[in-house]
Amino acid sequence: MSETSAGLTIEGLTRRFGGRAVVSDVSLRVTPGQVTCLLGPSGCGKSTTLRMIAGVERPDAGRVLVDGQVLSDDTMYVPAENRKIGLMFQDFALFPHMSVAANVAFGLKGSKADKYRRAGEMLARVRLDGFSDAYPHELSGGEQQRVALARALAAKPRIFLMDEPFSGLDDRLRDGVRDETLEILKEENTAVVLVTHDPDEAMRMADEIALMRDGRIVQSGAPYNIYNTPVDREAAGFFSDINVIRGKVQGALTSTPFGEFLAPGYPDNTEVEIVIRPQHLRIDFDRSGKGPDPTPEDGAPARGVVERARFMGSESLVQFRMDHDGSRLTASVPSVFLPKVGTPLWLMIRRGRCFVFPVTGSA
Repeated sequence: MSETSAGLTIEGLTRRFGGRAVVSDVSLRVTPGQVTCLLGPSGCGKSTTLRMIAGVERPDAGRVLVDGQVLSDDTMYVPAENRKIGLMFQDFALFPHMSVAANVAFGLKGSKADKYRRAGEMLARVRLDGFSDAYPHELSGGEQQRVALARALAAKPRIFLMDEPFSGLDDRLRDGVRDETLEILKEENTAVVLVTHDPDEAMRMADEIALMRDGRIVQSGAPYNIYNTPVDREAAGFFSDINVIRGKVQGALTSTPFGEFLAPGYPDNTEVEIVIRPQHLRIDFDRSGKGPDPTPEDGAPARGVVERARFMGSESLVQFRMDHDGSRLTASVPSVFLPKVGTPLWLMIRRGRCFVFPVTGSA
């Protein structure tokens, strides 16, 4: 087995239901020790993709390979039980009538002594070595999750698939359990595919994110890159709140109340959207009415009136109605900033943190 073939490879996976493609031409490469998140809204095809990798759903086209071995293509199909792929779902699927040790040992091959020895090793690995004789109903949600993880990893799968495994945990518990799970998966050097609809979870856990929409991967890459270079407005908005300002291109420039923005590559008269995240709007606190001096980075100032201000803990969100056209923009400010409703303030946009996309349907 070559290094290039190690791990999981899927090529052109497609699945149709009733003539409609719910997954279309999805391709991925996940190497040992790598966590790749299939991220997207409900119904985008990410769980169907996971089921095809697992072998519980048969694709209409495409290939699935593990360590270079074909598990599924146009001519062959290895059943799920023979794929040696670990699975973990959001309901954990623990057997209520079995002890914790029996749950972990279930499905392992070998003598009873060997199976329970391996179960004990895995329970110790997830810090539950004192819970072997307990039953699932006696455990907390986080402990049940760790039992499910121990069971899934006990058979030493080369590939590990996780479908929204943390969604049933409360917010306080979730971060800690995710971090512990990630640490174990990295140490096991397992190739992991995690399905989630939560962009924060994907950013926290993934080495690579594959953003799905309408059955296709629309963008993939490292979290930093996919966040900072979104492929379109919808991709930018999936990861955070956004502000949108419309304009029209003339001479590779778009004129706005905040000054001119570069729009290279777009022909004249193309309608474009300038997208900026709330943290990249700069508020000027000088209430003299003159506005701040423009800078090359921030462009021209534009005035807005405070409509709403909310404190969110680590930041404050301030919504403005802009003087020039009545549109609404939202700025985020670190710590506490709660100006009164009706307060006029000047805003600037950090040009280098903007994204310019064509308006859908424009020439």
